[in-house]
Amino acid sequence: MSDVVSIRDLGVTFATDGGDVRAVDGVSLTVSPGEILAIVGESGSGKSVTARTILGLLPDTAVTDGAVLLSDRTGQGAVDVLAISADELRRARGRDVAMVFQEPSTALNPVHTVGWQIIEGLRAHGRVSKKEGRAKAIDILRRVGIPDPETRVDHYPHQFSGGQKQRVVIAMALVLDPGLIVADEPTTALDVTVQAEILDLLRRCRDEFGAAVILITHNMGVVADLADRVAVMYRSRLVEQADVATLFASPKEEYTRNLLASVPKLGEGVAATVERAAVRTRARA
Repeated sequence: MSDVVSIRDLGVTFATDGGDVRAVDGVSLTVSPGEILAIVGESGSGKSVTARTILGLLPDTAVTDGAVLLSDRTGQGAVDVLAISADELRRARGRDVAMVFQEPSTALNPVHTVGWQIIEGLRAHGRVSKKEGRAKAIDILRRVGIPDPETRVDHYPHQFSGGQKQRVVIAMALVLDPGLIVADEPTTALDVTVQAEILDLLRRCRDEFGAAVILITHNMGVVADLADRVAVMYRSRLVEQADVATLFASPKEEYTRNLLASVPKLGEGVAATVERAAVRTRARA
């Protein structure tokens, strides 16, 4: 099967009052089926802009060049996201690629039940009866760990905790069974315990649902525990990429070394993180 997404020499420029700003410059990346790729870097490095380009979620002020080849769910065909029409892009969203946003409270509509919002995604991609849509909404809520989904499907976002809201957002992303999930800082707004649960759910997106995952994060501990491969961005450019164990054990670029050195640590924290990454890589081999 071909790559789920292939980004080729991507450039993104924003027109501002102060002049053009090059947010992404010559980035090339691929994601294989079932792979978890982490894109890391400081704020403003271009990692989120790169990820949002895959879904065509850039503002009108953005000018793009290069290519973003997105595979369909079957892996038999691909489209260039930068070249297709708005209607084609809407059809690809949800069906071929879906996004989990950083702040679940703003990703959910407060005036509609979570069940309605999940069903609306189904309806946008084909005819589905009210009964069938409700059954699918209940099933996906159950699969992402929402207790008593038969009742909770009729609840509003404010009736859920922060971690449960993020589970609902992930359910919305998974309901159409896309080949790629883009998760943009999905645990930033959550406490540490809930973060671990959401990361485990993202791992299940790959293991149970068969989706590849692009994880946007600045947390290198998260990268060590979850990612298969890491791409490091700095000042709009891709400066290094490697499998997770190799990057933690022997980073080549000075910026990557500084990024790893900035991780808060107690005692042998860095060594433990490197070992976690190595053990997980051996387990998957």
